[in-house]
Amino acid sequence: MPARKPKVIVTRRLPDPVETRLRELFDTQLNLTDEPLDRTALIAAVKSADVIVPTITDKLDADILSQAGEQLKLIANFGAGVDHIDVAAANARGISVTNTPGVLTEDTADLTLALMMAVSRRIVEGANVAQAGGFTGWAPTWMMGRRISGKRLGIIGMGRIGQAVARRAKAFGMQIHYHNRKPVSPRIAEDLEATYWESLDQMLARMDIISVNCPHTPATYHLLSARRLKLMQPHAILVNTARGEIIDEGALADQLAKGEIGGAGLDVFEFEPAINPKLLKLPNAVLLPHLGSATVEARTEMGEKVIINIKTWMDGHKPPDRVLTSML
Repeated sequence: MPARKPKVIVTRRLPDPVETRLRELFDTQLNLTDEPLDRTALIAAVKSADVIVPTITDKLDADILSQAGEQLKLIANFGAGVDHIDVAAANARGISVTNTPGVLTEDTADLTLALMMAVSRRIVEGANVAQAGGFTGWAPTWMMGRRISGKRLGIIGMGRIGQAVARRAKAFGMQIHYHNRKPVSPRIAEDLEATYWESLDQMLARMDIISVNCPHTPATYHLLSARRLKLMQPHAILVNTARGEIIDEGALADQLAKGEIGGAGLDVFEFEPAINPKLLKLPNAVLLPHLGSATVEARTEMGEKVIINIKTWMDGHKPPDRVLTSML
């Protein structure tokens, strides 16, 4: 472990208190322009840094990591998801990878419920009409949506965020169903009054609302394929605050346009930041620019976790939030 302050390269602009603390503790190079680093800049960073602090916009693949300097020993990711990092390639070179789990759970769950409400009650459509001066008065059959109370919610991925979504949905009077690699503990299932479906296909065909809350891994890429999307009921709503690659975005856009799915609330996209042009034209799609963890509290706490992981590594201990290939 180096006696000097380790050189830490931060790839994007972070909250001011986080950047200030990073400068105090380490030899930190900040990205004051907040422009995503291109591939050449990322290669230069891994060649010179002891620690790199990337975000979801930085793809650290095997080729880039193969060019890392011998001194690079830690990738302290600013975020929970690590699908943009080749963890196996990093570990093979003796580079530890950490993330920031837990601190964005409640905010992402809040946004998931907000999207359910926005799509079900046509909130964005209504706001657009009002702000454009098109509201001419109340009418009995105009702009009717659907209530969410009493509806069946199917959660894909019952980890921290999935359970937080379930707690909120239960408070709204929804019936909780879920698909996961394995059932949650009996205590959690009883507390949430949650029904487990081993078959995702069977659950999709029976739900009023589907919420995607699983991580993006090779196993979950296009988990909601065109075939599976066709299993959903015509009135059903699909909400995704996880990763865009989990859904076949082109197939989703086509089925929304045909009315084969009732609506969608999306905070993430398959080819982010690009969004399928078909989705942009659909009144039954509510689209947000990846706001899941976008609160002052979450982003600051994420930065604090990054600092703890770096400081623990610097002190010669295993960081608390290490990501292992067996976890993916």
